[in-house]
Amino acid sequence: MSSEPIQPHPAPEQPGGPATPNTSTEVLERPETRLDPGDHERFAHYVQQDKILESAVTGKPVVALCGKIWVPSRDPSKYPMCPACKQIYESMMP
Repeated sequence: MSSEPIQPHPAPEQPGGPATPNTSTEVLERPETRLDPGDHERFAHYVQQDKILESAVTGKPVVALCGKIWVPSRDPSKYPMCPACKQIYESMMP
């Protein structure tokens, strides 16, 4: 028998090696989805057609040309056109 002391096995390294700390101070930001309580109930707004369909299927809010964010649930033909959306739309036309 040997008289040398038994050496413990080294602990397995963590992924990333010993220089990688176990905690992180990095802040991950999540974009905030805020529904506007404004005049979207009183006006019809211009929104991309595919976004309306996507919203109907998923319930995700849409963004109008004027910047309003909401989940469409009413018939827009029953409301007057949003003046800001109309102005932006007309400025986009040649």
